[in-house]
Amino acid sequence: MPGFKQIVGHEETIRHLQTAILQEKVSHAYIFQGVPGTGKRTLADAFAAALQCDTLAEKDRAALMPEEVDSCGECRSCHQILRHNNPDIVYVVHEKEKTISVDDIREQVVGDISIRPYNGRRKVYIIQDAQLMNPQAQNALLKTLEEPPEYAVILLLTTNAGAFLDTIRSRCVLLDLKPVRDDQVMHYLMEHVEIPDYQAKLCAAFAQGSIGRAMALATSEDFQNLREMALRAVKSADALDVAGIRDQVEAMAKQKDHIQDLLDVLAVWYRDVLYFKATRSADSLVFRDQLQALRHAANVSSYEGIESVLRALETAKERLNANAGFELTMELLLLTMHDCTR
Repeated sequence: MPGFKQIVGHEETIRHLQTAILQEKVSHAYIFQGVPGTGKRTLADAFAAALQCDTLAEKDRAALMPEEVDSCGECRSCHQILRHNNPDIVYVVHEKEKTISVDDIREQVVGDISIRPYNGRRKVYIIQDAQLMNPQAQNALLKTLEEPPEYAVILLLTTNAGAFLDTIRSRCVLLDLKPVRDDQVMHYLMEHVEIPDYQAKLCAAFAQGSIGRAMALATSEDFQNLREMALRAVKSADALDVAGIRDQVEAMAKQKDHIQDLLDVLAVWYRDVLYFKATRSADSLVFRDQLQALRHAANVSSYEGIESVLRALETAKERLNANAGFELTMELLLLTMHDCTR
């Protein structure tokens, strides 16, 4: 059941929405802005569920605290939401993959919004990837935003509020969803995916505050294979010869589609080496389960060597993005990794 209590992070945004419901000062339109996987849809679902909850509507608002404002998960409205058939929550869909057309907005929002709610006090429209609305669609929506029915709430979910017309943005409450803290992402993964802390920490480091991306990484066999490939590369770096470099490049060539992720894993490793060399502390290491190998790498590498590898990793990413030769790019990187340990 979508509810505020099930959401990881976004405490400030949740409190804003709970307070608006409690004080009956819900705006007619909101923009939820955040990177993919931040939890925009989950937050919109929770907000819509709370707005429609029969049990919450019957409670004495004066006796409630903001943190108590949430859907119950038990009433008729909540059960309808669980079955995805609540008639007062409309999810706007679009046929074209990269465009929300004026016809989509006219048919699903403008032409529907004059119909009063079937059951509850509110009618909620959720437009995911709202930045895909073309100018004609935005202008059609603008007319509704200028004179919305008192029962309507429109939620625009987007990665880029700058894609909206100024007149759209000025009529909405903008809620900017911040990345979820790494420790919260780690805890969520350990609890819901049941992975060890070192694996959760690596996924959290890569997810950059996105629960959705963290979940995808934690359950991805490809990502685990990249981790193992990166570890093999760094552990054999000081003993690499010409044949070894050739074998490593051939193995990496099989992961061309994920090579940027592999380079990022390598960068995390070398940042761990640099941190451990400077502090001799394992507290903040991402590869904490590889402490013996990290200690060895720190002992045989100079600060200048580690920094040169980190620069080489950035150079490799830039070269590959510019379609430079894969084999030569990776050979130069592996040679830099080898020289780091000399």
